[in-house]
Amino acid sequence: MAGINENDFRGVDLNLMVSFLVLMRERSVSRAAEKLFLGQPALSGALARLRQLFGDELLIRTTEGMLPTTRALALEAAIGPAVEQLQRAIFNAPVFDPGSAGRLFLVGMPDWVELWLMPGMVARLQQLAPRVRVAFKEANPFSASDMLERDEVELAVARLPAGPQWQRERMLREMGFRCVYDPAQVRLDGDLTLEQYTALPHLLVSYRAAFESATDTALATQGLRRNVCYTTPRFSSVPGVLGASPMISTVPDVLARRWEGSGQLRSCPVPVALPGFTISMAWHARRDNDPGLQWLMGLIGEVAIQP
Repeated sequence: MAGINENDFRGVDLNLMVSFLVLMRERSVSRAAEKLFLGQPALSGALARLRQLFGDELLIRTTEGMLPTTRALALEAAIGPAVEQLQRAIFNAPVFDPGSAGRLFLVGMPDWVELWLMPGMVARLQQLAPRVRVAFKEANPFSASDMLERDEVELAVARLPAGPQWQRERMLREMGFRCVYDPAQVRLDGDLTLEQYTALPHLLVSYRAAFESATDTALATQGLRRNVCYTTPRFSSVPGVLGASPMISTVPDVLARRWEGSGQLRSCPVPVALPGFTISMAWHARRDNDPGLQWLMGLIGEVAIQP
C-alpha cells in the first residue's frame, strides 16, 4: 500500500505488540509471561525492547503494581484494534451466507451457455440468495482466460482449451451435438440422412467467422463436404435465421433440446459421428479461497446436471 513506509518497521517484531497488549491487560510481568507461555526473563527483555522502541517507560512499578504511562494508554488504544483486526484477517476464515449476502458476481460465458444454464440458475438464486446479483459478460473459449486475468469476470463457464498455469478448472458436464431446423422450412420424414445433411445449407456458429469446424473434418474422412453459407458468433440468432430459411445447424445437444422443448425448432441426431466435448468452469488461482465463488460454482454444478 502506498501509505506504508517499510523502513519504519525495521526491527519491529509483531510479537512485541502482542506482549505489550498482554502486559497492559495484566499489569504484571509474571502474569503476562504466564499468559504468553514465556519465561519471566524473556518477557522482561521484551518490555525493555518496547521501552526502547517507544522511548517511554510504558509501565512503571509502584506499590500498587505496574501502572501505565499516558503514552502507554494512547498506544494501547491505537494498537489494540489493529492487532485484533490482523488476528481476524489471519485466523478467521471468511464465510459466505447466501441468504443474507448482497454480492455481485461477474460471470463470463458464451451466449448458448447462458441460454442453457441461466434460466435455472436465476430461479435458484431467487430462492436461495435473493440479494445476490449476477452480471453476464459474453466470453468464448478464446477470450475467457484473458478476461479472468484482467478481472473482467470472476468465473468463466465454457468449452475451454488448456489455459495458463494460474487458471483453475472444474469439469461441469460432458456434452454432444444435435441438428436443429425449422419444420416449416425443412420437411423431413424421420431423422436427417447423411445425404440430406450434406445437401442442405448450414448455419455455423463460429467465434472467429470460420466456415469449417470439427464437423467438416469428420465429413472429410468420408470424402464428403457440406455447404456452410452463413456463420455467426451467437447461438441466439439461430432460431430466427432457421425460421426464415431452409437451413440446418449443428449445435450443443442441451441447447437443441431446449429449443425443441419450447417449440422454437425441431432437433434430430447428427448423421455423422462427432466427438463430444466438456463444459468447464474456470477461475484465477487468486480466487481459490473465495467462499462466495465456491458457493456459486456449487450451485452451477447442481443446475448443470439437470436434464
